Amino acid sequence: MSLTDRLAQSRPAPGAPATPRRTARHADPFGAIKRSVHLGLVEALGPSLYDVHLDQGELERKVRQTLQAVLERDETPLTGGDRTRIAQEVADEILGHGPLEPYLRDPDVSEIMVNGHDQVYVERAGRLEPVDAAFTDESHLRRTIDKIVAGVGRRVDEASPMVDARLRDGSRVNAVVPPIALDGSLLTIRKFATDPFTVTDLIGFGTLSPQVAAVLEACVRGRLNVLIGGGTGSGKTTSLNVLSSFVPADERIVTIEDAAELQLRQDHVLRLEARPPNVESRGEVAVRDLVRNALRMRPDRIIIGEVRDGAALDMLQAMNTGHDGSITTVHSNSPRDSLARLETMVLMAGVDLPQRAVREQMASAIDLIVHQSRLKDGTRRITHVTEVVGMEGEVVTLQDLFLFDFHAGVDERGVYRGALRGTGLRPGFAERLADRGVHLPPGVFAGGEFPR
Repeated sequence: MSLTDRLAQSRPAPGAPATPRRTARHADPFGAIKRSVHLGLVEALGPSLYDVHLDQGELERKVRQTLQAVLERDETPLTGGDRTRIAQEVADEILGHGPLEPYLRDPDVSEIMVNGHDQVYVERAGRLEPVDAAFTDESHLRRTIDKIVAGVGRRVDEASPMVDARLRDGSRVNAVVPPIALDGSLLTIRKFATDPFTVTDLIGFGTLSPQVAAVLEACVRGRLNVLIGGGTGSGKTTSLNVLSSFVPADERIVTIEDAAELQLRQDHVLRLEARPPNVESRGEVAVRDLVRNALRMRPDRIIIGEVRDGAALDMLQAMNTGHDGSITTVHSNSPRDSLARLETMVLMAGVDLPQRAVREQMASAIDLIVHQSRLKDGTRRITHVTEVVGMEGEVVTLQDLFLFDFHAGVDERGVYRGALRGTGLRPGFAERLADRGVHLPPGVFAGGEFPR
């Protein structure tokens, strides 16, 4: 049978229903009971159930007391385990975010992805897996999304079908609703680490080696400008947090972010967050505006969560005008691609600059590129530590100082055996660091055993 014939047979007949996108789930056997409990709570507590000024702890205590009373008077026979489950799920619905609440509490879950009301995935240890959680229907999911975005003064509807928001704990939320989302509302939550990772944690995870940690600490303390590149979910923000921890405590730091995620431990930190336009398309404060304003705040360091538009030009100018030691991240596939992306974003600023001038700005401003990847085994690894050497003709020259050894292969579990290894090349900025009283460990770039 020809390929054309097979395609014709596989094509659904006119008017036939489309193949369902996901397997249907069984209805919640306790759905009716939970609805009656919810109504009982509304009757018992009245407006105080949704009083935003009521202390959260007090509200939770009242909800659980009323839950117990409602369940005890319910004539439906329930086991102790079922009672506990219903009480928890109703409390999660009122106080939290419904069926997502157990995964928001789970410290092993780093990301939650809702692909419609009846399909939820989570990320654990860098791997995606489906979970047995579902919303009752599309309207239930939309109520949860509305609850999240209303908490930060935002809205999502047909006129504005995409929104970025934050939960109270700082977790980053993205929601997309119909008509943009064709198969139902979509919700993605990147959880906020309550206890941020330290450099010791990243060494333990294999994200970087002790040698690389020592070099990066010296570069930050020595006020080199660092660009962290990588793909989505590769761990750039985590690495930015760790590198920021190396900034001396007596320096004035200004952080600029689209959505606040950085968790700096220093005392003298000023946090700025961009603001989207309101429903009347007014009041927008872009990252670029914040970068310009930060220059008037007498910063010792400017740390930008991510550059993704014309703010790249202002960032480069800041780095080139005395604000050494700045750090930022960019989406990219390699160190060379990081510069190409940065060049494109500078052109987005609307300034008519020749290509060579842009590249000279980048070569002069950026000292080090750290590239991070999420590998096929789910781990997040720094794969390149690359020095920006300068210009040769029209090209920005780079020099790799550390590279991840992919040739080591994988073990029986599919985990990469490789590690970051020095290339043996000594960076040109070593003398600059020495002039500033920061010395690199001897032999650190040779790829041998790290000196103790």
